[in-house]
Amino acid sequence: MSWRIVVISSRAKLDLKLNYMVVRGECIQKIFLSEISTVIIETTAVSITSALMCELSKRKIKLIFCDEKRNPYGELASFYGSHDTSQKVKRQNEWKKHTKDLVWTEIVREKISNQKKLLLELGCMEANVLDKYLKELMLCDETNREGHSAKVYFNAIFGLSFTRSCENIINSALNYGYSILLSTFNREIVSNGYITQIGMFHDNMYNKFNLSCDLMEPFRILVDKEVLTMDFEDFGKEEKMKIVNILNKQVIIDDKIHYVNNAIKIYCRSIFDALNDNDISKIRFYRNEL
Repeated sequence: MSWRIVVISSRAKLDLKLNYMVVRGECIQKIFLSEISTVIIETTAVSITSALMCELSKRKIKLIFCDEKRNPYGELASFYGSHDTSQKVKRQNEWKKHTKDLVWTEIVREKISNQKKLLLELGCMEANVLDKYLKELMLCDETNREGHSAKVYFNAIFGLSFTRSCENIINSALNYGYSILLSTFNREIVSNGYITQIGMFHDNMYNKFNLSCDLMEPFRILVDKEVLTMDFEDFGKEEKMKIVNILNKQVIIDDKIHYVNNAIKIYCRSIFDALNDNDISKIRFYRNEL
């Protein structure tokens, strides 16, 4: 099972040799491809061969590119993630609206529940407000309890003056973490033969990752918790590595301990099973962080 998250943060050339990714920088390092789940190229001073890029794509290894500010900017995704992609996409287009509404409702319920748990851990009285919103949650979240919960939640953990739209170090860290999560969900959706553009709730014609944005919601809190532990003076390499390492943390899903990276795979497949079989009891959420 692939587990390594490789971050290239200085000038280097990456190429392919005998099933190894070879990193030619100040020294030469070889990493066996079967061990790699994600490669993050954090600097623009890196060159990579097309042979390596093609092999990474074939093996469904996520390749993330960062811009000149070292923020995730783009990714490499295969055109075809499964041998039966055409059938999967056809099935995706035929998912029943009522089932999608039910699945989205459960995703929102899980997201708000996770936010409430964190507020309880922090001793915030605002947890009672989120508990109220959970009880008021309607099918497909028609009354936007998710949006109301987010405002209460972020103000409780980051202060009343905090908004997600302002430019500051906290938002930079949150956005970096959410981008890493989004890329991981993109990989799983494509690997399972579906396309990221067609979502359940998110339906923006300019968003190429509508389905990924739907599915990642319950996992956002993992980023929030990590950002809360940081003493921000600068959002640099050390802080970014802590956020990237979220994928290597352990959680419980389906009564077993898994790394977050693998828990995302189990969760995504359970969502697809629920949508294809019109049975939301098949959804598997992670429960505890170890």
